[in-house]
Amino acid sequence: MKFIFSQMAFFLAEQSNQRNLKFMMRFIVMVLTLIFLYSAVFHFIMEIEGRAGEYSILTGLYWTLTVMSTLGFGDITFQSDIGRIFSIVVILSGILLFMLLMPFLFIRFVYTPWLEAQNQATVPAKMPESLHGHVIVTGSDGVAMSVVDRLHQYAIPYVHIIPDYALALARYDKSYSVMHGELDSPQTYKSARVDKAVLVAALTDDFKNTNIAATVRGISPAVRIAGSVNHHNSLDILQLAGCNYTYHFAQMLGDAMARRVLLPGVRVNTIAVLSDLSVVEVPAHHTPYMGKTLKETDLRSRFKLTAVGIWHGKKYSPAMPDTPITEGSALLLAGTADQIRQFDGHLSREKEEDRSPVLVLGGGKVGMSVAHSLEKRGMNFRLIEKNTALIPQGDERFIPGSAADIETLRKAGIDATNTAIVTTHDDDLNIYLTIYCRKLRPDIQIISRATLDRNVESLYGAGANVVMSHATMAANAITNLLRPGRVVMLTEGLNIFRVSMPAPLAGMPLKDSNIRQDTCCNVVALSGPNGMRVSLDPSEPLHPEDEIVLIGTVDAERAFMEKYPPA
Repeated sequence: MKFIFSQMAFFLAEQSNQRNLKFMMRFIVMVLTLIFLYSAVFHFIMEIEGRAGEYSILTGLYWTLTVMSTLGFGDITFQSDIGRIFSIVVILSGILLFMLLMPFLFIRFVYTPWLEAQNQATVPAKMPESLHGHVIVTGSDGVAMSVVDRLHQYAIPYVHIIPDYALALARYDKSYSVMHGELDSPQTYKSARVDKAVLVAALTDDFKNTNIAATVRGISPAVRIAGSVNHHNSLDILQLAGCNYTYHFAQMLGDAMARRVLLPGVRVNTIAVLSDLSVVEVPAHHTPYMGKTLKETDLRSRFKLTAVGIWHGKKYSPAMPDTPITEGSALLLAGTADQIRQFDGHLSREKEEDRSPVLVLGGGKVGMSVAHSLEKRGMNFRLIEKNTALIPQGDERFIPGSAADIETLRKAGIDATNTAIVTTHDDDLNIYLTIYCRKLRPDIQIISRATLDRNVESLYGAGANVVMSHATMAANAITNLLRPGRVVMLTEGLNIFRVSMPAPLAGMPLKDSNIRQDTCCNVVALSGPNGMRVSLDPSEPLHPEDEIVLIGTVDAERAFMEKYPPA
């Protein structure tokens, strides 16, 4: 009974629901008035027929209700034409009111709002006072969802504020920590315990993020605020509004995509740096290792490098001793900068001079960021964009036109390029362009952007060698704010991540841990009080105070977290 009263109070708290109930009450009063009017007319016609004394007032109500509800038992009938015409009017009005209008109005103005009120009552609108040390995430697009998934995976306490209660309910039903509230309301952040939070992540558009930052800063001067921006000019505005950290994820994605360009003649390409640890990509073609297994390369004893995996096209394989190195594959090696330099000097192949342009498809924020990053690295490029307003005039490196047009592609150098970077925000178009470029040039490197996680596999299937998204980059950036150096993305679905030493592994030699066999993750380094140790002795015990640095796919990372849950 208490639950029913609380639900009713929540339902009546909404002004729209109060208006709906008033409308329904007026409708019911109208129907009752019509019933009593018909009962009076019933007695009037019976008096005309000379039978008024046979029927009471209750009988008149009884006849009206049976006829209006179309039950019509037939025990009371009129004998005159005027009485029969009146009966037809009562039947038709009853059909209209009881069978059409009343069910529709009840569902529209009572039942549906009641269900919505129940849903809103289910999703919390206020977090418990005991909550502290949590992250408040705002926004409901792919970036925000990716951030929440990463926080959920790493067992970092969080609250995801979603204004759309239907979406909030769907996420709540999946056991996410969700709160329903308006993003521009101070009460929302008070209810989310912002005074006890460690970070507020504003991940909507520039205007809303500015409002969120100003609103939160007015409540809590101390809490850290991280905001995303879509336009470079908004960086200063968000900082003035109160953001401690601002991220231009499109620019970050463009820089990351440019770093993955591997030109002919490049022997070692550094793709990630984590403290003293460097991860490099080494094409196997024309190296002395092609045709051998990883065990036969003897990289650990000769250069103290750790082979962490092999790429072959879209497929990543964790490093196993018997993994073969074939033509077209690329070694993924981890080591210190000095070790990488020594290995690079060991490769005898001379660096080839190559000025063929990198082909950039799409001149939006990501595409322009790719172009600027390539320019900083001294690389030649050609960028195709059909919207002439987005590209500088008079620069031959920027080509107006459609990337789906063969003549435009040839003008940009598709026949000579070694790398094509697909940067549009439309995954359907990215898949189309990836397939098109792969058909025209089966031998080139294709780096593609993914906007939605569900399209990553489709892009790989279309022929992309590397797929990256700013949603994953955003998730890593927020995670690293809370736990610096925790995650580095190599490509979509493949990360370097750092975790505290799980209790079951403490004191155990690395060779006996079976981490690679059980989770498909490779240990690339150990980080302790004395710094990071990259060249590991497999027989050395794992110390409880150390952190393990691993590399693995999303599934492998999830398998590790499930086997060794964060404390």
